[in-house]
Amino acid sequence: MPELWAGIDAGKTHHYCVVLDSDGKRRLSRRVANDETELLALISDVAELADDDTATWAIDLNSGGAALLLALLVNHDQRLLYIPGRTVYHAAASYRGDGKTDAKDAAIIADQARMRRDLQPLRRGDGISVDLQILTGRRADLICDRTRTINRLRAQILEYFPALERAFDYSASKAALTLLTGYQTPDALRRLGQSRLETWLRNRKVRNATAVAASALEAAAAQHTTLPGQGLAADMVVRLAKAVIALNEEIAEIDTLIESRFRQHQHAETILSLPGFGPLLGAEFLASTGGDMCVFGTADRLAGVAGLAPAPRDSGRVSGNLHRPRRYDRRLLRAFYLSALASIRWCPASKTYYDRKRAEGKRHTQAVIALARRRLNVLWAMLRDNTQYRPQPAATAA
Repeated sequence: MPELWAGIDAGKTHHYCVVLDSDGKRRLSRRVANDETELLALISDVAELADDDTATWAIDLNSGGAALLLALLVNHDQRLLYIPGRTVYHAAASYRGDGKTDAKDAAIIADQARMRRDLQPLRRGDGISVDLQILTGRRADLICDRTRTINRLRAQILEYFPALERAFDYSASKAALTLLTGYQTPDALRRLGQSRLETWLRNRKVRNATAVAASALEAAAAQHTTLPGQGLAADMVVRLAKAVIALNEEIAEIDTLIESRFRQHQHAETILSLPGFGPLLGAEFLASTGGDMCVFGTADRLAGVAGLAPAPRDSGRVSGNLHRPRRYDRRLLRAFYLSALASIRWCPASKTYYDRKRAEGKRHTQAVIALARRRLNVLWAMLRDNTQYRPQPAATAA
Protein backbone atom coordinates (compact mmCIF):
# COMPACT_ATOMS: atom_id res chain seq x y z
CA MET A 1 0.00 0.00 0.00
CA PRO A 2 1.26 3.54 -0.73
CA GLU A 3 1.99 5.97 2.05
CA LEU A 4 -0.92 8.22 3.00
CA TRP A 5 -1.07 11.88 4.02
CA ALA A 6 -4.08 13.21 5.93
CA GLY A 7 -4.58 16.96 5.84
CA ILE A 8 -6.78 18.61 8.47
CA ASP A 9 -8.32 22.04 8.03
CA ALA A 10 -9.15 22.66 11.69
CA GLY A 11 -12.09 24.69 12.97
CA LYS A 12 -13.98 25.37 16.18
CA THR A 13 -16.98 23.08 15.72
CA HIS A 14 -15.93 20.96 12.72
CA HIS A 15 -12.74 19.86 10.95
CA TYR A 16 -12.33 18.80 7.35
CA CYS A 17 -10.02 15.90 6.49
CA VAL A 18 -8.63 14.95 3.08
CA VAL A 19 -6.38 11.91 2.67
CA LEU A 20 -4.00 11.65 -0.30
CA ASP A 21 -1.85 8.76 -1.44
CA SER A 22 1.69 9.03 -2.83
CA ASP A 23 0.30 9.85 -6.30
CA GLY A 24 -1.81 12.72 -4.96
CA LYS A 25 -5.09 10.82 -5.42
CA ARG A 26 -7.83 11.45 -2.87
CA ARG A 27 -8.60 8.39 -0.77
CA LEU A 28 -10.91 10.09 1.74
CA SER A 29 -12.68 13.44 2.03
CA ARG A 30 -14.84 14.06 5.09
CA ARG A 31 -16.17 16.77 7.37
CA VAL A 32 -16.13 15.67 11.00
CA ALA A 33 -17.47 17.29 14.16
CA ASN A 34 -15.05 18.36 16.87
CA ASP A 35 -16.29 15.47 18.97
CA GLU A 36 -14.28 12.60 20.45
CA THR A 37 -16.46 9.84 18.99
CA GLU A 38 -16.32 11.19 15.45
CA LEU A 39 -12.63 11.99 15.65
CA LEU A 40 -11.81 8.49 16.87
CA ALA A 41 -13.84 7.09 13.96
CA LEU A 42 -11.83 9.25 11.55
CA ILE A 43 -8.52 8.05 12.98
CA SER A 44 -9.71 4.45 12.71
CA ASP A 45 -10.80 4.91 9.08
CA VAL A 46 -7.49 6.47 8.07
CA ALA A 47 -5.59 3.67 9.82
CA GLU A 48 -7.73 1.14 7.92
CA LEU A 49 -6.91 2.88 4.61
CA ALA A 50 -3.21 2.78 5.47
CA ASP A 51 -3.48 -0.96 6.19
CA ASP A 52 -0.65 -0.95 8.75
CA ASP A 53 1.43 1.27 6.46
CA THR A 54 2.55 4.79 7.30
CA ALA A 55 -0.04 7.56 7.67
CA THR A 56 1.17 11.11 8.21
CA TRP A 57 -1.18 13.75 9.56
CA ALA A 58 -0.78 17.47 8.93
CA ILE A 59 -2.76 20.27 10.54
CA ASP A 60 -2.83 24.08 10.39
CA LEU A 61 -3.57 24.71 14.09
CA ASN A 62 -1.55 23.68 17.12
CA SER A 63 -3.95 24.77 19.86
CA GLY A 64 -7.46 26.09 20.41
CA GLY A 65 -10.18 24.17 18.60
CA ALA A 66 -7.69 21.54 17.44
CA ALA A 67 -6.60 20.57 20.97
CA LEU A 68 -8.86 17.50 21.25
CA LEU A 69 -7.84 16.15 17.85
CA LEU A 70 -4.15 16.73 18.61
CA ALA A 71 -4.44 14.86 21.90
CA LEU A 72 -6.17 11.90 20.24
CA LEU A 73 -3.56 11.72 17.46
CA VAL A 74 -0.70 11.82 19.98
CA ASN A 75 -2.37 9.20 22.16
CA HIS A 76 -2.69 6.92 19.11
CA ASP A 77 1.00 7.35 18.18
CA GLN A 78 0.23 9.07 14.87
CA ARG A 79 2.94 11.02 13.06
CA LEU A 80 1.84 14.64 13.10
CA LEU A 81 3.16 17.67 11.21
CA TYR A 82 2.32 21.33 11.73
CA ILE A 83 1.76 23.66 8.76
CA PRO A 84 1.15 27.28 9.83
CA GLY A 85 -1.94 28.90 8.38
CA ARG A 86 0.23 31.56 6.73
CA THR A 87 2.10 28.85 4.84
CA VAL A 88 -1.17 27.29 3.67
CA TYR A 89 -2.42 30.71 2.54
CA HIS A 90 0.63 31.36 0.35
CA ALA A 91 0.71 27.78 -0.95
CA ALA A 92 -2.93 28.07 -2.07
CA ALA A 93 -1.91 30.62 -4.71
CA SER A 94 0.02 27.91 -6.57
CA TYR A 95 -3.03 25.65 -6.93
CA ARG A 96 -5.65 25.90 -9.65
CA GLY A 97 -8.66 28.11 -9.10
CA ASP A 98 -9.36 31.09 -6.86
CA GLY A 99 -12.09 29.43 -4.83
CA LYS A 100 -11.60 28.66 -1.15
CA THR A 101 -13.32 25.82 0.69
CA ASP A 102 -12.49 23.73 3.73
CA ALA A 103 -12.04 20.71 1.47
CA LYS A 104 -9.59 22.57 -0.75
CA ASP A 105 -7.60 23.84 2.23
CA ALA A 106 -7.42 20.32 3.71
CA ALA A 107 -6.24 18.96 0.36
CA ILE A 108 -3.55 21.66 0.13
CA ILE A 109 -2.37 20.81 3.65
CA ALA A 110 -2.16 17.11 2.79
CA ASP A 111 -0.38 17.82 -0.51
CA GLN A 112 2.15 20.13 1.14
CA ALA A 113 2.90 17.46 3.73
CA ARG A 114 3.32 14.94 0.89
CA MET A 115 5.82 17.09 -1.04
CA ARG A 116 7.76 18.99 1.61
CA ARG A 117 10.48 17.68 3.89
CA ASP A 118 11.06 20.80 5.99
CA LEU A 119 7.91 20.65 8.13
CA GLN A 120 8.37 20.27 11.86
CA PRO A 121 6.79 17.36 13.75
CA LEU A 122 4.19 18.55 16.21
CA ARG A 123 4.72 17.25 19.71
CA ARG A 124 2.79 17.98 22.85
CA GLY A 125 4.70 19.76 25.57
CA ASP A 126 5.05 18.14 28.97
CA GLY A 127 2.31 18.76 31.51
CA ILE A 128 4.14 21.55 33.31
CA SER A 129 4.93 23.39 30.06
CA VAL A 130 1.28 23.18 29.02
CA ASP A 131 0.26 24.63 32.39
CA LEU A 132 2.79 27.43 31.93
CA GLN A 133 1.38 28.18 28.49
CA ILE A 134 -2.02 28.73 30.09
CA LEU A 135 -0.66 30.78 32.98
CA THR A 136 1.67 32.97 30.95
CA GLY A 137 -1.05 33.52 28.37
CA ARG A 138 -3.42 34.66 31.08
CA ARG A 139 -0.73 36.91 32.55
CA ALA A 140 -0.12 38.54 29.16
CA ASP A 141 -3.86 39.24 28.86
CA LEU A 142 -3.94 40.77 32.34
CA ILE A 143 -0.93 42.99 31.60
CA CYS A 144 -2.66 44.26 28.45
CA ASP A 145 -5.87 44.89 30.38
CA ARG A 146 -3.94 46.71 33.09
CA THR A 147 -2.12 48.93 30.61
CA ARG A 148 -5.35 49.78 28.81
CA THR A 149 -7.16 50.56 32.09
CA ILE A 150 -4.34 52.78 33.36
CA ASN A 151 -4.30 54.70 30.08
CA ARG A 152 -8.06 55.22 30.34
CA LEU A 153 -7.69 56.27 33.97
CA ARG A 154 -5.09 58.91 33.14
CA ALA A 155 -7.12 60.17 30.21
CA GLN A 156 -10.20 60.50 32.45
CA ILE A 157 -8.32 62.43 35.15
CA LEU A 158 -6.76 64.67 32.51
CA GLU A 159 -10.21 65.81 31.39
CA TYR A 160 -11.06 67.50 34.70
CA PHE A 161 -7.95 67.52 36.99
CA PRO A 162 -4.70 67.62 34.93
CA ALA A 163 -2.52 68.57 37.92
CA LEU A 164 -3.43 65.32 39.70
CA GLU A 165 -2.78 63.32 36.51
CA ARG A 166 0.77 64.73 36.45
CA ALA A 167 1.38 64.19 40.17
CA PHE A 168 1.70 60.38 40.20
CA ASP A 169 2.84 57.42 38.16
CA TYR A 170 -0.33 55.33 38.37
CA SER A 171 1.34 52.30 36.78
CA ALA A 172 3.80 52.05 39.69
CA SER A 173 2.15 53.76 42.66
CA LYS A 174 -0.33 51.69 44.64
CA ALA A 175 -0.68 54.65 47.00
CA ALA A 176 -1.95 56.89 44.20
CA LEU A 177 -4.55 54.31 43.18
CA THR A 178 -5.70 54.00 46.79
CA LEU A 179 -6.01 57.79 46.98
CA LEU A 180 -8.25 57.82 43.91
CA THR A 181 -10.68 55.35 45.47
CA GLY A 182 -11.53 58.01 48.08
CA TYR A 183 -10.67 61.45 46.73
CA GLN A 184 -10.46 62.50 43.09
CA THR A 185 -11.38 66.21 42.88
CA PRO A 186 -9.50 69.41 43.84
CA ASP A 187 -12.19 70.76 46.17
CA ALA A 188 -12.56 67.43 48.03
CA LEU A 189 -8.81 67.25 48.65
CA ARG A 190 -8.60 70.87 49.82
CA ARG A 191 -11.51 70.39 52.25
CA LEU A 192 -9.87 67.32 53.76
CA GLY A 193 -6.47 68.92 54.38
CA GLN A 194 -3.00 67.47 54.91
CA SER A 195 -3.45 65.96 58.37
CA ARG A 196 -6.74 64.16 57.77
CA LEU A 197 -5.61 62.93 54.33
CA GLU A 198 -2.46 61.46 55.87
CA THR A 199 -4.56 59.69 58.51
CA TRP A 200 -6.94 58.35 55.87
CA LEU A 201 -4.03 56.99 53.82
CA ARG A 202 -2.29 55.42 56.83
CA ASN A 203 -5.49 53.65 57.81
CA ARG A 204 -5.33 51.96 54.40
CA LYS A 205 -1.69 50.95 54.95
CA VAL A 206 -0.27 53.36 52.36
CA ARG A 207 3.47 53.84 52.47
CA ASN A 208 4.86 57.38 52.40
CA ALA A 209 1.46 58.76 53.33
CA THR A 210 2.94 62.17 54.09
CA ALA A 211 4.56 62.57 50.68
CA VAL A 212 1.50 61.25 48.84
CA ALA A 213 -0.81 63.61 50.70
CA ALA A 214 1.52 66.57 50.06
CA SER A 215 1.65 65.83 46.31
CA ALA A 216 -2.14 65.48 46.10
CA LEU A 217 -2.77 68.74 47.99
CA GLU A 218 -0.19 70.56 45.89
CA ALA A 219 -2.11 69.47 42.78
CA ALA A 220 -5.40 70.55 44.39
CA ALA A 221 -3.98 73.98 45.22
CA ALA A 222 -3.05 74.46 41.57
CA GLN A 223 -6.66 74.22 40.33
CA HIS A 224 -9.74 76.05 41.64
CA THR A 225 -11.89 75.78 38.54
CA THR A 226 -14.58 73.11 38.38
CA LEU A 227 -14.82 71.70 34.87
CA PRO A 228 -18.09 70.41 33.33
CA GLY A 229 -18.71 66.72 34.00
CA GLN A 230 -16.33 66.61 36.97
CA GLY A 231 -18.74 64.67 39.20
CA LEU A 232 -19.38 61.86 36.73
CA ALA A 233 -15.73 61.76 35.64
CA ALA A 234 -14.69 61.37 39.28
CA ASP A 235 -17.07 58.41 39.63
CA MET A 236 -15.47 56.81 36.55
CA VAL A 237 -12.01 57.38 38.05
CA VAL A 238 -13.06 55.48 41.19
CA ARG A 239 -14.21 52.54 39.08
CA LEU A 240 -11.04 52.55 37.00
CA ALA A 241 -8.75 52.83 40.03
CA LYS A 242 -10.47 49.87 41.70
CA ALA A 243 -10.18 47.91 38.45
CA VAL A 244 -6.41 48.56 38.29
CA ILE A 245 -6.00 47.48 41.92
CA ALA A 246 -7.94 44.27 41.22
CA LEU A 247 -5.82 43.58 38.14
CA ASN A 248 -2.62 44.13 40.14
CA GLU A 249 -3.82 41.62 42.74
CA GLU A 250 -4.70 39.04 40.10
CA ILE A 251 -1.34 39.51 38.35
CA ALA A 252 0.43 38.93 41.67
CA GLU A 253 -1.58 35.72 42.20
CA ILE A 254 -0.74 34.53 38.67
CA ASP A 255 2.94 35.30 39.24
CA THR A 256 2.90 33.14 42.35
CA LEU A 257 1.26 30.28 40.46
CA ILE A 258 3.75 30.61 37.60
CA GLU A 259 6.75 30.50 39.90
CA SER A 260 5.39 27.54 41.84
CA ARG A 261 4.65 25.54 38.68
CA PHE A 262 7.89 26.53 36.96
CA ARG A 263 10.05 25.35 39.85
CA GLN A 264 8.54 21.88 39.49
CA HIS A 265 9.96 21.49 35.97
CA GLN A 266 13.01 19.30 35.48
CA HIS A 267 14.90 22.13 33.73
CA ALA A 268 13.99 24.85 36.23
CA GLU A 269 17.26 24.89 38.17
CA THR A 270 19.30 24.73 34.97
CA ILE A 271 17.46 27.71 33.47
CA LEU A 272 17.62 29.74 36.69
CA SER A 273 21.36 29.21 36.92
CA LEU A 274 21.86 31.34 33.79
CA PRO A 275 22.09 34.99 34.93
CA GLY A 276 19.17 37.08 33.73
CA PHE A 277 16.58 34.29 33.83
CA GLY A 278 14.08 34.37 36.66
CA PRO A 279 10.94 32.30 37.16
CA LEU A 280 8.79 34.50 34.89
CA LEU A 281 11.17 34.60 31.92
CA GLY A 282 12.02 30.94 32.47
CA ALA A 283 8.31 30.12 32.38
CA GLU A 284 7.95 32.11 29.12
CA PHE A 285 10.78 30.06 27.64
CA LEU A 286 9.23 26.73 28.62
CA ALA A 287 5.78 27.84 27.50
CA SER A 288 7.10 28.79 24.05
CA THR A 289 9.30 25.72 23.52
CA GLY A 290 7.28 23.02 25.30
CA GLY A 291 10.35 22.12 27.34
CA ASP A 292 11.63 19.68 24.69
CA MET A 293 14.70 20.88 22.80
CA CYS A 294 14.62 17.81 20.54
CA VAL A 295 11.75 19.43 18.64
CA PHE A 296 14.14 22.08 17.30
CA GLY A 297 17.05 19.80 16.52
CA THR A 298 19.76 22.46 16.73
CA ALA A 299 20.43 25.74 18.51
CA ASP A 300 20.34 27.49 15.12
CA ARG A 301 16.80 26.28 14.55
CA LEU A 302 15.74 27.56 17.97
CA ALA A 303 17.40 30.89 17.20
CA GLY A 304 15.41 31.09 13.98
CA VAL A 305 12.14 30.47 15.81
CA ALA A 306 13.08 33.11 18.39
CA GLY A 307 13.91 35.69 15.72
CA LEU A 308 17.56 35.86 16.78
CA ALA A 309 19.00 34.42 13.55
CA PRO A 310 19.14 36.97 10.69
CA ALA A 311 17.62 35.86 7.40
CA PRO A 312 19.64 36.39 4.19
CA ARG A 313 18.22 38.46 1.36
CA ASP A 314 20.70 37.94 -1.47
CA SER A 315 20.06 38.39 -5.16
CA GLY A 316 22.45 38.45 -8.11
CA ARG A 317 25.62 40.26 -7.16
CA VAL A 318 24.23 41.35 -3.84
CA SER A 319 25.32 39.02 -1.05
CA GLY A 320 25.66 39.20 2.68
CA ASN A 321 22.43 41.18 2.95
CA LEU A 322 20.83 40.15 6.25
CA HIS A 323 17.57 41.28 7.82
CA ARG A 324 15.30 40.48 10.76
CA PRO A 325 13.03 37.51 9.95
CA ARG A 326 9.35 38.35 9.54
CA ARG A 327 8.01 35.24 11.20
CA TYR A 328 9.18 34.35 14.69
CA ASP A 329 7.88 33.75 18.19
CA ARG A 330 7.73 37.21 19.73
CA ARG A 331 7.24 35.94 23.27
CA LEU A 332 10.34 33.75 22.93
CA LEU A 333 12.32 36.70 21.56
CA ARG A 334 11.11 38.84 24.46
CA ALA A 335 12.27 36.24 27.00
CA PHE A 336 15.79 36.09 25.55
CA TYR A 337 16.02 39.86 25.02
CA LEU A 338 14.94 40.79 28.55
CA SER A 339 17.16 38.13 30.12
CA ALA A 340 20.13 39.43 28.12
CA LEU A 341 19.33 42.97 29.20
CA ALA A 342 19.26 41.93 32.85
CA SER A 343 22.45 39.89 32.55
CA ILE A 344 24.43 42.97 31.46
CA ARG A 345 23.98 44.33 34.96
CA TRP A 346 24.59 41.17 36.96
CA CYS A 347 26.88 38.95 34.85
CA PRO A 348 30.49 40.10 34.17
CA ALA A 349 30.82 37.80 31.14
CA SER A 350 27.67 39.23 29.56
CA LYS A 351 28.79 42.80 30.34
CA THR A 352 32.14 42.15 28.67
CA TYR A 353 30.49 40.74 25.55
CA TYR A 354 28.01 43.63 25.39
CA ASP A 355 30.80 46.22 25.75
CA ARG A 356 32.75 44.52 22.97
CA LYS A 357 29.79 44.71 20.61
CA ARG A 358 29.28 48.37 21.47
CA ALA A 359 32.97 49.03 20.76
CA GLU A 360 32.45 47.44 17.34
CA GLY A 361 29.94 50.18 16.55
CA LYS A 362 26.69 48.35 17.21
CA ARG A 363 23.76 50.23 18.68
CA HIS A 364 22.42 49.27 22.11
CA THR A 365 19.58 47.14 20.74
CA GLN A 366 21.88 45.38 18.26
CA ALA A 367 24.39 44.60 21.01
CA VAL A 368 21.67 43.18 23.29
CA ILE A 369 20.30 41.01 20.47
CA ALA A 370 23.82 39.73 19.72
CA LEU A 371 24.22 38.91 23.41
CA ALA A 372 20.83 37.18 23.46
CA ARG A 373 21.91 35.02 20.49
CA ARG A 374 25.09 33.99 22.29
CA ARG A 375 23.20 33.21 25.48
CA LEU A 376 20.75 31.07 23.51
CA ASN A 377 23.68 28.84 22.48
CA VAL A 378 24.78 28.64 26.10
CA LEU A 379 21.30 27.73 27.34
CA TRP A 380 20.93 25.15 24.58
CA ALA A 381 24.17 23.44 25.61
CA MET A 382 23.18 23.56 29.28
CA LEU A 383 19.84 21.85 28.59
CA ARG A 384 21.45 19.35 26.23
CA ASP A 385 24.08 18.33 28.78
CA ASN A 386 21.82 18.86 31.81
CA THR A 387 24.44 21.07 33.48
CA GLN A 388 24.06 24.37 35.29
CA TYR A 389 25.81 27.57 34.32
CA ARG A 390 29.29 28.08 35.71
CA PRO A 391 30.43 31.72 35.57
CA GLN A 392 33.68 32.43 33.82
CA PRO A 393 36.08 35.20 34.73
CA ALA A 394 35.28 38.38 32.83
CA ALA A 395 38.72 38.40 31.20
CA THR A 396 38.08 35.08 29.45
CA ALA A 397 34.41 35.65 28.59
CA ALA A 398 35.08 37.10 25.14
